[in-house]
Amino acid sequence: MPLALEGKKAIVAEVSEAAKDALSVVVADSRGVAVSAMTDLRKQARENGVQIRVVRNTLARRALSGTPWEILDETFSGPTMLAFSYEHPGAAARLFKEFAKGQKEFEVKALAYEGELIPASDIDRLANLPTYDEAIAKLMSVMKEASAGKLVRTLAALRDQKQEEAA
Repeated sequence: MPLALEGKKAIVAEVSEAAKDALSVVVADSRGVAVSAMTDLRKQARENGVQIRVVRNTLARRALSGTPWEILDETFSGPTMLAFSYEHPGAAARLFKEFAKGQKEFEVKALAYEGELIPASDIDRLANLPTYDEAIAKLMSVMKEASAGKLVRTLAALRDQKQEEAA
């Protein structure tokens, strides 16, 4: 059923607004995926701060025109599903990567992050980005190891100094 001009303008405005605040965008093709699986994917997306939109290619091109996500234009062929990550740049990539493992028909076409077009084969670049909490935990463990190493070196230096004084 064809969309009226007002409906198309509304879709373009919604997608453009969604793209404005997004940290990253993932483009996928969901042809052949069961409706129940897509419902589960949308639920998981909401829980992870990801907005999913299925948009006609011409409307997607128009909505993303003039944004950093304009680089995705060449990937808009066939059915297009856009996933906008808001809380963490790797959220949509991680979600789609896990979903694709159980759905043979689901295909990630491309990703975009900070003005860079990332091919689907490099989905791990975004999917493996640590979350804020994971990054803080890694930093704390490195700092803890560094301070423990410094303590060991200090104690060894004190021991050597006492041995020299005793000799």
